[in-house]
Amino acid sequence: MPSQSIDDYALIGDCHTAALVGRDGSIDWLCLPRFDAPACFAALLGGPEHGRWLVAPVQEPLRVTRRYRPGTLVLETTFETADGAVRVTDCMPMSNGRADVLRMVDGLRGRVAMRMELVMRLDYGSIVPWVRREDGMLVATAGPDTLELRTPVKTHGRQLRTLAEFEVGAGECVPLHLAHRASHLPAQPAQPARKLLESTERQWKQWSGNCTYRGRNRADVVRSLITLKALTYKPSGGIVAAATTSLPEQPGGVRNWDYRYCWLRDATFSLNTLLLAGYTEEAVAWREWLLRAVAGRPADIQTLYSVTGERRLDEYELDWLPGYQGAAPVRVGNAAARQLQLDIYGELMDTLHLARRAGLPPQPHAWRIQRALLDYLERHWEDPDEGIWEIRGPRQHFTHSKVMAWVAFDRAVKSVEQFGLDGPVAHWREVRHAIHARVCREGYNRRRKSFVQCLGGSALDASLLLIPQVGFLPPEDHRVQGTVEAVRRELSRGPLVWRYQTRSGVDNLPPGEGSFLPCSFWLVDGLALVGRRAEAEALFKRVMALRNDVGLLSEEIDGATGRMLGNFPQAFSHLALVNTVRLLALSRQRIERTSREGERPAAAPAAKGGRRSPRQPGESP
Repeated sequence: MPSQSIDDYALIGDCHTAALVGRDGSIDWLCLPRFDAPACFAALLGGPEHGRWLVAPVQEPLRVTRRYRPGTLVLETTFETADGAVRVTDCMPMSNGRADVLRMVDGLRGRVAMRMELVMRLDYGSIVPWVRREDGMLVATAGPDTLELRTPVKTHGRQLRTLAEFEVGAGECVPLHLAHRASHLPAQPAQPARKLLESTERQWKQWSGNCTYRGRNRADVVRSLITLKALTYKPSGGIVAAATTSLPEQPGGVRNWDYRYCWLRDATFSLNTLLLAGYTEEAVAWREWLLRAVAGRPADIQTLYSVTGERRLDEYELDWLPGYQGAAPVRVGNAAARQLQLDIYGELMDTLHLARRAGLPPQPHAWRIQRALLDYLERHWEDPDEGIWEIRGPRQHFTHSKVMAWVAFDRAVKSVEQFGLDGPVAHWREVRHAIHARVCREGYNRRRKSFVQCLGGSALDASLLLIPQVGFLPPEDHRVQGTVEAVRRELSRGPLVWRYQTRSGVDNLPPGEGSFLPCSFWLVDGLALVGRRAEAEALFKRVMALRNDVGLLSEEIDGATGRMLGNFPQAFSHLALVNTVRLLALSRQRIERTSREGERPAAAPAAKGGRRSPRQPGESP
């Protein structure tokens, strides 16, 4: 079992797939050739025998420090030993059309004995490849996959592992280059390792240097943007929720899900984040991925898709993997793809509304798709669903789902009013008003002075912190203020915020999970919006301190130990971070104006010449 905590890992990637590099110098997770492909290194969910690539000093290091080179996804890990110091530089080159991992060992001081252990196991650790030497490199093949190791270091095999021992003195450099290719294709010519490293660093610096955001916490925003870029599948523009599967939401528990897919729920935050930073090309690619993914019958829309928009994501278990620190089962695929989650219709409508406001090049067929989705939603918004948290229990009338149904019709009305699109706007206003009235009547608990998880219920839910962010009610409304206070009082402890009380049994799973990091940022947002600015700023500092040493966030935090839980790194957490930074930079006047307009306070600025529409009377009593 891996002894390392989730927060002991760093990410490298090539915008096709990604690897996790441990503080100990071991790459314990890598799927090839794309994010959701089977892993060739799966030690993260088992042990070294399930695949890993270790490069580290023979002696136990006295000190280990890490950093990303500024503005890049090039990782440097410095090991200091009694004999000297070495630096291992890890990256995945982006320019050669293959999935490569490059590791450069540079001597800094003294002379350090190093060791390498390469355990190649395909199909999530279940297949031992056939290994041979060919043209000065080590070649491993099994079925459709071939791995090639190029290095000047002499290697030898032992117990189905490739091992090496070597020394590095000050000023010396030893490259190790692992490349993947389809087994039916010929090997590609070797490329100079130093040149590949320099090219990769230059590309990342060029990309991050294009960031137009110049406000507070810029370095933190850029790091989150780089992480988001690394989780983007370049050929399609799809953005995966995380690079991993089955990292548990509870130590030793069963809340282990596959996050290597693209969620519609992330759409608005993703698009807004890219637009805020000036990454229009990536924003357009993400919008195009969305439109391709949801094309078809509205009844067939899914909550998540593969990086290329594939819909069949059947969930199954890998019973030969014991799971991260014993948290089983290990799951591949995600059954939530077939759930009814009504909030995604609001997210889609909001995303495409935001794209129009920002002046992205129009997509003629988008509005036809949106109208079809609205027709479906009008018939089903009153149905129970599995909701934002993808519960695996009986469907419920989740308040957040109804709020987002309101968002869908609100953005439809705005699309007609602001952009001159065609549609039955008077009827949509009526539906919008009906949803709003029901949520205010049944989703608000007067005794608790808060909106609640389900219509007519009493349990709290942190997702209701989003009510003022989507424009459903203004921050000054007493019901919004009461909800913020209730979540702060009953679902939070310090910087940690839980989604809901799992002991209620609403999700049909054993109780207990970590706090949900996006909810921590949402609470910061809520406090800032209702005028509790000092509290918001203090909480923000504490939440930011939860990042690991290289600035990455997982999905959750273990309330007992403070260590990270859940899949890693988590796009939603980093998106929430950027949104919060943006919101905290807003003036009170800007917040009040966007509230009157019923728009997201931290949304990217509207393109010049865009029209605004006021909130309709009677919708914010």
